[in-house]
Amino acid sequence: MGGGTVRSCPPVLFMDPLKATPPPETKLHFLDYWRIIRIRKTVILAVFLLVVITATLVTFILPESYSSTARIKIERDQPDIGGFGNQMQVSGYDPFFIQTEFEVIQSQEILGNVIKALDLNKVWGAKYANGELLKTPETMGLLRSRIALRPVRNTSLIEISVMSEKPDEAAKIANEIAEAYKKYRIEERNRLSAGGILTLITERDTQEKKIVEAMALVDKLRRDLKIPDSMAAENSASPLLSSETLRHINALRIESQAEFVRQDTLLKELQALTPKTRRQVLPTAAQDTLLSSLLEQVTVADQRLLTVEKDYGPEHPEVIKAKSQVADLNVKIGERVEGIMIGLGAKVDSMGQGLTNLITEVEKATKEDIDKANESQPYFEAKRRLEELQKFRVLLETRIASETIDKVLPKTAMVEILDSALPGARPVRPNKPLNIALGIIIGLVVGVGLAFFIEYLDTSVKTIDDVERALQSPVLGVIPQNVGLMLEEGGESPHAEAYRVLRTNLLFSRKDDKLNSLAVVSAGAGEGKSTTVFNLASVFAQSGQRVVVVDSDLRRPTLHKMLGVTNSIGLTNYLLKQNTIEEVIQTTNVPALDFMASGKLPSSSLGILSSAQMKDLINELKQRYDFVFFDSPPIMGVSDASILASEVDMTLQVIQYRRYPQPMNIRAKQLIEKVGGNLVGIVLNNINMSQDESYYYYSGYYHDYYYRSSEEADPGAGAGKDKAKTGGDKTKLDIKPKY
Repeated sequence: MGGGTVRSCPPVLFMDPLKATPPPETKLHFLDYWRIIRIRKTVILAVFLLVVITATLVTFILPESYSSTARIKIERDQPDIGGFGNQMQVSGYDPFFIQTEFEVIQSQEILGNVIKALDLNKVWGAKYANGELLKTPETMGLLRSRIALRPVRNTSLIEISVMSEKPDEAAKIANEIAEAYKKYRIEERNRLSAGGILTLITERDTQEKKIVEAMALVDKLRRDLKIPDSMAAENSASPLLSSETLRHINALRIESQAEFVRQDTLLKELQALTPKTRRQVLPTAAQDTLLSSLLEQVTVADQRLLTVEKDYGPEHPEVIKAKSQVADLNVKIGERVEGIMIGLGAKVDSMGQGLTNLITEVEKATKEDIDKANESQPYFEAKRRLEELQKFRVLLETRIASETIDKVLPKTAMVEILDSALPGARPVRPNKPLNIALGIIIGLVVGVGLAFFIEYLDTSVKTIDDVERALQSPVLGVIPQNVGLMLEEGGESPHAEAYRVLRTNLLFSRKDDKLNSLAVVSAGAGEGKSTTVFNLASVFAQSGQRVVVVDSDLRRPTLHKMLGVTNSIGLTNYLLKQNTIEEVIQTTNVPALDFMASGKLPSSSLGILSSAQMKDLINELKQRYDFVFFDSPPIMGVSDASILASEVDMTLQVIQYRRYPQPMNIRAKQLIEKVGGNLVGIVLNNINMSQDESYYYYSGYYHDYYYRSSEEADPGAGAGKDKAKTGGDKTKLDIKPKY
């Protein structure tokens, strides 16, 4: 294995989960829907043809059927004229009544009578059971399947339609159903009336017996309770206190009680005051003029006392006289205050006693009324019971008379046959134009719906907007389908222009001109990164820049197969120090383009790309060449691509059109950024320009220009290109060691 030693580095582990940031929602344009229809047109066309052909075949296979319709008018159960004591009622539109009658028409009672009247068990048995009689349930099932009931909107009309292979049979069945229903309604009404009248008569006889018993009980209670004639005519015992008197007494009691509470409260508050404060408050609370006069006099005397004391001194006769006068007034005021308090107390006691007497009298009168009412209550209850029985007997007799008359009145208005069914002139089923038209519409709807459903389930990349919205990275290039090696197709091929656009965008995306090493990665296998990296390097080399392509996909290298060279010596030999850099680099027939194969990878050196020798190689190649391109394995499969992305200056992610779901591509981008890689942009690969016109402006211009120029220069160039495609004149590559 050579004597070289490889400095191993710990493998790159991504312990924390990388969650894909959900892309922002965008509104779909009409052109987006049109694009989906164009792309999924095969599915739409297949479903459309399948549905239309199936609908057409079924339409022409189904037997022809004729329809006949009878129209009837229905009303609720009532006679043709108003009954005894009642006015004829005109009912409005009632959908619940109409729906109920729908079920009645399809009931066993009605259809059984129709089957019996037309002998359908025998007729249809000969037609459908090889001459054997059908059972009634079987015939009824066939009949129900051929009946269609339809109400005329906002009316009481019902259309009874019957389908049959014979027009006469359809008309006959429809008319018989209408007749059977009419007969059933009239008979059912008469049966119910007879039963109701019998029940009313039985109830009337029962009430007669109850009335006789109730009258005997009333007479007995009147005698036992000694009810006078004046009271017997009343509906209840007469009270001693009328309601008006009782209301007046209650109002008087409430007023007296309020005054008592007010006076009692005033007395208690005055008693709680000090004597000095009480004599100041009493004139206002009790409104006593004498006390007010005495208080004014004592105020004047106090003022005079102060004046004489100031003028004469405390021992002067005038002072002594003034003091005597003040003392005398205070005594009178105290006596007056005491008298007023005694008067207030007596007043409160008197009011309390009066209120108590009033309440006692009212309670006494009320008790007497209650006792009197309780004593005579059985009589009046029995009397009310008798009156109720008598009223009920009158109602029963009136109802019996009314129902008896109603029973004999004609009732043809309940069901009226307006239009009898006539045999159909032409078949109504199958409706061939309608069925085929529905097949066309349903086929289109199902086809388009299935196409959009498939598109909804397809979460892969479809447009440039999908990429830029989901990955938040610019799209630097769009590569069409069926791209080969530029060394084989030539620099003037229309595909080369797509890579020249990618080269231009890549150069403008660099933040520094010193950034010249580029790794091309993808999320999964088969996205075209190897073809992309080699063709991009070829375009750079054709522009005069020195370029080297390094196949760093050590596990599944493909570049050497594309170029038709050996993979026995290459990158791994240099990294393991088995060969020098000059020995592992090979040249191509493009002067400025060199190639380094991957070499054989020993199983013991899987982490070789993370070695210091790899970093030295990258630095060495960056100094020797203008641009260094690395082909890498899928970044989701192994860690080699992540390691390589962290060591080069720039990383370019290749995404194949409609191959892998968007979350997988988003995760690949996050892996690049996680290791510190510089993702400069995205290449959208393998675009079907013929199906998706939204990409036409990326390649249509130079594609048309190329073929137009070729035809003007050499009319036979098209044939030459076809020959080249078939392999008749394929350019061979000349790969040899550089040194």
